[in-house]
Amino acid sequence: MAERLLINLTRGPDDPDRATVAFVMANAARTLDKSVVVLLSTEGVRVADPHVLDSVAEAGFLPLRELWDGFLEAGGEVWACTPCVKKRHLEQVLPAAVKPVGAVAALSWAMDDGVTLSF
Repeated sequence: MAERLLINLTRGPDDPDRATVAFVMANAARTLDKSVVVLLSTEGVRVADPHVLDSVAEAGFLPLRELWDGFLEAGGEVWACTPCVKKRHLEQVLPAAVKPVGAVAALSWAMDDGVTLSF
């Protein structure tokens, strides 16, 4: 059984359902004691902006901020695609808890006994 899960979140405030479900799944995987990374890419990097993160709430789910904080507290990691962040000029708002990474780092981590999901 795979011990690593990479969740690629490509949607942000434009699709709060997908953004939220990605973190629901990430939290669930942490309860299974798996190593979990949420990779924010394309429009998904926008949820790293604290103002955006605080504004996303999908009916029937906890607010994204609570899911995000719970995931980090449970030992999960959030990575952000460096070129995606730069393209959207979000370098200054990226929280310290978010690790900027390139494609090679993300692929290397996922391909070493990993499973990927995409939202």
